[in-house]
Amino acid sequence: MLAGAIKIVVILIAAFILRAMLRKVIDRITTPGKEGKKPGLLKPLRERAPQALGNLISERREQRARTIGSVLKSIVTILIFGIAFLEIMIVVGMDITPVLTSAGILGVAIGFGAQNLVKDFLAGMFMLLEDQYGVGDVVDLGPATGTVEAVALRTTTIRDTGGTVWYVRNGEILRVGNSSQGFAVAVVDLPLSYGANLAEATQVLDRTAREVADKDPLKSDITAKPEVLGVEKFTPEGITLRVTVKTRPGRQWAVQRNLRAQLMPALEEAGFTAK
Repeated sequence: MLAGAIKIVVILIAAFILRAMLRKVIDRITTPGKEGKKPGLLKPLRERAPQALGNLISERREQRARTIGSVLKSIVTILIFGIAFLEIMIVVGMDITPVLTSAGILGVAIGFGAQNLVKDFLAGMFMLLEDQYGVGDVVDLGPATGTVEAVALRTTTIRDTGGTVWYVRNGEILRVGNSSQGFAVAVVDLPLSYGANLAEATQVLDRTAREVADKDPLKSDITAKPEVLGVEKFTPEGITLRVTVKTRPGRQWAVQRNLRAQLMPALEEAGFTAK
């Protein structure tokens, strides 16, 4: 009995020590480095965080690493103490075969009963590993569109333009439209009346758009020269010309408003009117 008790104590001590060591290792690889450097855990993983997010990048990385680290800690704890429990049962002379069989049946039952929860967690894990979106991104998830405020394994928190906070289950997300990866495009459609000189109107728009793009406050948001694509469509009211310009992620709407506010008066000064 004394030998058995000693073995049990040794098993428990070894389990606690091993768990503490592994958790410490996980904390180390999930902690961001100095000046917001990427945590060690994320270095081999793909990252699509746009540099335009600025300070939000470090917050996004920290949240991503913390969430993945939390999952790893849970897995480590379950495995270590599960093995320790089986070892203790062997020490006290119990047959572990029925326990393993019961655990398998229980796992199947829990799996059937919590299918949605498991689906949410798996979808959240893949989303974090692939970095489909993160804190600060402007996304369209189908059920909701807005800025991502928090990303967890089960839900994603989004705040829309009206200020409403949406909690979307990861398992219910079938598609993701991310407006904050790589670059964005500001699109400005300008109406003209029939009979207008399209070549002259195009020159006015091209000249004015370039002048506006080279000045503040748009200069820092625009990453390429504006393009006048020409006639976009004909309507009963008139002709629509389209101007596009590449911008930093998330800044396309501000650039659109500013361009529209300056291009339309430029057309009117040149004698063009919208019908």
